Order: sequence, then structure tokens, then C-alpha cells
Amino acid sequence: MQKRFFLFVALLSFMVSTAIAQITTSGVKGLIKANGEDVIGATITVTHVPTGAVYRSVTNSVGRFTIQGMRAGGPYTVEISYIGYKTKEIKNVTLKLGEMSDLSTQLEEDAHALGEVVVKGKLGLDASKTGAATSYSAKDIANMPSISHSIGDITRMNPMVSVSQSGAMSFAGVNNRYNSFQVDGAVNNDVFGLTSNGQNGGQAGSQPISTETIDQVQVSVAPFDVRQSGFTGGAINAITKSGTNTFHGSVYGNWLNKDLIGSKYTLMNGKDSQKYDDETDYRYGVTLGGPIIKNKLFDFS
Repeated sequence: MQKRFFLFVALLSFMVSTAIAQITTSGVKGLIKANGEDVIGATITVTHVPTGAVYRSVTNSVGRFTIQGMRAGGPYTVEISYIGYKTKEIKNVTLKLGEMSDLSTQLEEDAHALGEVVVKGKLGLDASKTGAATSYSAKDIANMPSISHSIGDITRMNPMVSVSQSGAMSFAGVNNRYNSFQVDGAVNNDVFGLTSNGQNGGQAGSQPISTETIDQVQVSVAPFDVRQSGFTGGAINAITKSGTNTFHGSVYGNWLNKDLIGSKYTLMNGKDSQKYDDETDYRYGVTLGGPIIKNKLFDFS
């Protein structure tokens, strides 16, 4: 009886974690045409340049293809090939977290021919958008001014987000307790409600994760997406960096003291207060990533 109980609890925990899991990947889609006609059976090969990972697909009966479950970021190199046509190569493709990038294109016949004028139209409505969502790449994060290396420094770039002095994030005016913070698909909320900013580490004044380890962040405000749940305010979906075929890393450090606020202040009775206690804040860290087995196994720490 006891074994059955533990088996039931384990199964229930797995189902709950699966139900609230967030998006940690990206994808590509597109329509391949040639001379105005859909190309059926064209081969699409997408290569992640830093790791050598390869994704493949073939266009269907209406010339469309979809590849999901791809690693966010890039750069990617895309090759589209079909018998009788020149191979189309698209370089430096960067994928945003939780979004499908459109790689629709035209193939050219593998022969010398006169050029032609192509008139294209684009639908104003993007059906893949499920609400107000913004993605920030590793380049955006690296160029962002930050002292605390906190996730709030990233989200404050979204005009719908307000970050308080304590680090509490309000999305579209909703209380920060109604937010969801995911790291690599795992819940990272303050589930016990012990901190004022709603994040782990808030009581100690530390950050749950440094921006140095983040590869991409997606900020969503109350989207109508069945894949995302467990919040009514905003969702912060972050994925961490990974190793590549080349070694890379970073070293950072910040030092902050009380010199900019003075040593004391004047009381209401005109007397000087006691001197401030020594308030010095040090933040430092090191990251390193690289291959364990090239094209197969990587490490980042």
C-alpha cells in the first residue's frame, strides 16, 4: 500500500511539472516557391554554427515546412535545395525564444535566364503572435547597462514593466505576486511568499540568477497561449547559456559603497545624525563554457 502511495505521488508530481512547463526552444517555418509555384519535396537543412547541431525538414504538398524544438539564439545557416534549382543559403539567422521565425523564400532555376519582377504581399496579422511578448537576445543583454546583474534590469526595457527599488516587477500594473519566473522551463518563483519582490534570494538581497549566465529572455504580458499558464500578470521565460565547440567565458565584478550618499544626515532638530554604517556591496563572478566532446557534449558553468 505504501509503495502504491509513493508511486501515485511521484506520478502526480511529474504531471504537475509537465503541465506548468514553459517554452525553452524556438523554431523556423516557411513557404518555398519557384516561378510562383509551390515547391514540393525541397530539402531544408538548418545548422547551428557554434555547436554543429543539424535540423532537417522537407516541404509538404503546399510548399510549407516547419521545424520545432530548436535551440534559441544562433547564428544558424539555412540551406534550401531542390533538383533543377540553385541551392539557397541563408546565413546569420538568429532565433528568438518561444517564436517561430519565417524563412519563406524563392528558388531560382539552375540556368542562366533573364530576370523578372516579383511583387510580394504580406498579411498584416501574424497568427503566430499570442499576445504582448518581447524577446531579448544575448547581444541585447550584453549591451544592457546593469549594476546588479538582475533579471529586473532586462525586463525594465519593456515599456509595460515597472521595477521597484526592491526589485519587484509589475506587468501592466498587476501585483508582482501574480507573475511567473521560469529558468530553462523550471519554476523559479518565491513559492512560500517570503520576499517582497516575489523572487528567490530577495530576503538576502541576492539574485536568483545572474544575467551573465542568461542566453535569451522572453517577457510575456498575459498572453492567450495554451502552452503558458500559472500566471495572470507577466511571465519571464529565461534560458541559460550552453557550451559550444569553442571555449569562451567572462569575468565580471562590481563594487558599490556609501560614498555617493555621504556619511551622515541632518535630523529634524538640526543636529547631525550618527555616521552611516559601512555599506559596501561586492558582486563578482566567472563563467566558462566549452566542448567536452565536440559536436556532441558541452559544458557551461
